[in-house]
Amino acid sequence: MTNFKPLALTIIFCFFVSSHCTIIIPKNNNGNLIQQTCKQTPNYEICIQYLKSDPRSSDADITGLALIMVDIIKSKANTTLNKINQLIKKKQEPSQKEALNSCAGRYKAILVADVPKSVAALKQGDPKFAEDGANDAAVEATTCENGFKGKSPLSNENIAMHDVAAITAAIVKQLL
Repeated sequence: MTNFKPLALTIIFCFFVSSHCTIIIPKNNNGNLIQQTCKQTPNYEICIQYLKSDPRSSDADITGLALIMVDIIKSKANTTLNKINQLIKKKQEPSQKEALNSCAGRYKAILVADVPKSVAALKQGDPKFAEDGANDAAVEATTCENGFKGKSPLSNENIAMHDVAAITAAIVKQLL
């Protein structure tokens, strides 16, 4: 019986200590999901760069990562459309002005149709339509670029949009 008291005290002590301890679990590091997701896209480095720069990615699932990329499409489309509008205001030769006007229509289509379609589809759990929207944005950027006779003043923006849209489509495809 003499061994019972120390054993009982040890058990009570352990119970008391454990009931008053907080278990610290590190915050979910989503880097592995981001890396696995980006490995399945056409441009791993750009994918990583965009997703890791957005704080929402730290606890996002694949749908959340796709929504982040759609937001990047939207941001790039707005920036490009602003540049197009500035270029249109300057004196341009007719073929250049025509190409710029065509590009303006294409980037408006990205903003008015492709982005909202993709967001709605992702939120409703219908990724096929989101993939279509991202692919459409890539096509619009490529078509804009090809509309210039000679050097395009929007090459950097069109290439960036194409890349982001292709990455987005590849991420969304992982949900199918």
